[in-house]
This record gives sequence, structure tokens and C-alpha cells, in this order.
Amino acid sequence: METKKQKLYIILCGIFLTNAITAEIIGAKIFSLSDTLGMDIKGFSFLGMDMGFALSAGTLNWPIVFIISDVINEYFGKKGVKFISYLTAALITFSFAVIYLAVSVRPAEFWLDVNSTDTQGNPININEGFKMIFRQGMGIIIGSIAAFLIGQILDALVFHRLRRITENRLVWLRATGSTVFSQFFDSFLVIFIAFYVFGNWSFNQVIQVGTNNYLYKFLVAIALTPLVYLAHFLIDKWLGKENSKELISEATNAD
Repeated sequence: METKKQKLYIILCGIFLTNAITAEIIGAKIFSLSDTLGMDIKGFSFLGMDMGFALSAGTLNWPIVFIISDVINEYFGKKGVKFISYLTAALITFSFAVIYLAVSVRPAEFWLDVNSTDTQGNPININEGFKMIFRQGMGIIIGSIAAFLIGQILDALVFHRLRRITENRLVWLRATGSTVFSQFFDSFLVIFIAFYVFGNWSFNQVIQVGTNNYLYKFLVAIALTPLVYLAHFLIDKWLGKENSKELISEATNAD
């Protein structure tokens, strides 16, 4: 039981870490979900703004982070979530430091030569492109880490409170409820710090992209709720029903 319990925590933490760090690295790109899906919603506006559904690329896999966070909370309690959250924040910081080093070293001349044109034959400076993609400003780093930690702590607290209220019933309520609540702060905080406090975005742009991010995360969180039940099924099958119940009980009483 102890060996399986340790393996389970390692597997969940590995999935959590991979998706969190990947989302932070790709988060600087803002893309149009409506254009990507071939949808024309230019006639729809929110607070007088054109809602072209511009999103941070980090939203693509960020819902997985919160789903795994809820599963960790379910079986390992708040302490388990807080440990992996603090570790992930430290590793995100380390990742940004390594990326900064990578963009700072001088490029090899032959690398510039063999990558001097794009796929359409247009001249490019591959090193400058590399810098623009990977060199995220201090604002993005601070915003990302602050939003991540606050979002994770809120998610753990709300999940714990809902679990106590429902007495370990209604898995969907505590999983979806905690995610929907915490994602609200996460969606706006990172954009506000990175692009308004440290950047050159207008407040309206922050509200627009933040709202888009939250709506997307909200809908995806609801759509992916069955995955929480699937995770329960697979874990119960691997650990055994009784062992699984015992682990959940330990997590609940330890909170």
C-alpha cells in the first residue's frame, strides 16, 4: 500500500509539474480561439470591447493542472497540494532562469546561416526570434508565479471547505467548485501583473483577455469534470477500493 501510495503521488506530481511549467513557458503567446476554430464572432462585444476570444496559450493545458490538483487534494489533502505547488513555483523560477541564460549566450554563426530564412523563403534572424519567444519579461515571471501560487492555495482551501460541507460526497461539486473559484483570480491576476503593471496593455485589454481566459477555463473545467471521476475509478482500481477510501479518509482528517 505504501509503495503504491508513493508511486501515485509521484505520478500525479509529474503530470502536475509538466503541465504547469509548459503552460508558463507558452503563456506569453496570445492567440484567437475563434479564428483558430473558424468562428466569426466579431459582432459580439463585452463592455464595448470586441470579443475575438483572445486567450493566453497557457490556457490550452492549464485546466489539467487544476484537475490534477483536485485529485492530489482528494487523496493527499492540502499538505500534498501545497508541497507540489511550492515545488512547482520554485521549478518555474528555475526554468525562467535557464531560459534567460539560453537567450543570453552568443549564437553560433553556422546556426544563424542555416536558419536564415523561414519556410516561405523570407529572411529572418533566428536568434532574435528565439529571444522574442522565450525571453519573458520580469512582469510575466512575477505575474505567473503570483497567480499560480494564489490560484493553487485558493483551490486547495475551497476544495477542503466543500469536502467538509458535503462530508466527502459530491466529488463533482468540490472539484468543479474549487476550480471555478480559483481560476477567476488566476485568469486576471497574471494578465494584470504581467501586461498592465509591468507592460503596456490598457485596462480594457486586461479585462477582455482575462474574461476570455476565465470563460474558457470555466467551460473546460465543467467539460472535464468526468475526468475527475475517471481518475477516481483508475486509482480505486489500482489501490483497491478499501485502500483508496482509507487514503481519502487520511487526507480529510489531516486537513
